[in-house]
Amino acid sequence: MKAVLLPTDFSKNSLNAINYAVKLLKDKPCEFYFLNVQKASSFLSDDMMTVSSSATVYKTLVEAAKTSIENIISELKLKYPNKHHKFFSIVDYDNFIDAIHQSVEKHDIDLIVMGTKGATGFQKVLFGSNTVRVINRCTTPILAIPSGCEYHELNKIAFTANHIELYTEAALTTLGNILENYNAQLTILHLAGPNTIAHKKMDNMTFFDTNFPEAQHDYIDVVDRDIVSTISNYMKNQDFNMLAMVKKPHSFLERLLHTYTEEKIGYAFDMPFLVLTNPES
Repeated sequence: MKAVLLPTDFSKNSLNAINYAVKLLKDKPCEFYFLNVQKASSFLSDDMMTVSSSATVYKTLVEAAKTSIENIISELKLKYPNKHHKFFSIVDYDNFIDAIHQSVEKHDIDLIVMGTKGATGFQKVLFGSNTVRVINRCTTPILAIPSGCEYHELNKIAFTANHIELYTEAALTTLGNILENYNAQLTILHLAGPNTIAHKKMDNMTFFDTNFPEAQHDYIDVVDRDIVSTISNYMKNQDFNMLAMVKKPHSFLERLLHTYTEEKIGYAFDMPFLVLTNPES
């Protein structure tokens, strides 16, 4: 049974990601763990300052969060009745990343699904700060769902490869499972740039031919200043519905996070990001 962690702050974005996850895994036995993390600033308001005991404040916040999660679970059970899905609530008073790590370890989490701000509105911020922190500091596969992204059956998935390091079966296990479960077509999107290492590209091609023999291959020349728009346009023109990548030094993902996270951009990635890591690294 797959265990999925769903961090939520009860925002529209996080609720959208929750619905996406339940729809995505509708045919799979799953345990969904809803995680809400409280912090000190949450109760420093005029109303809460009248409470005399900090323990009472904490209890009040936790109970309110648990009630909110139970309401979400009740709605999901009515909307998507599924005897193979189980739901659990976690309310933690902790550092956000520490709470994620503890939940992942305690419940043997296979996948984290969380919402992002999406590249919409005036600021054009691609990822929210919490999503960036989870991607940077967690080794569990993460599925980031952009704001307003609706679930569609997975049939075309792109995986970006830049051949600076070698890929491994362990790193791509989750991707392989998704491809098998949904009978989706995989396209290896080779990003040619100044950091590409020829012999690693050859070794990676052998790896892909062995582990993903049905995959198609396409090639894009990219430069840092155009990488977002180039890949975004490619994905849209080819009607892909998921983008997968491995978190590696000098990778597209690293450049995306470091260069574009807080920068205004003109193109929106309006599809899910599957972020993978090599557990051996």
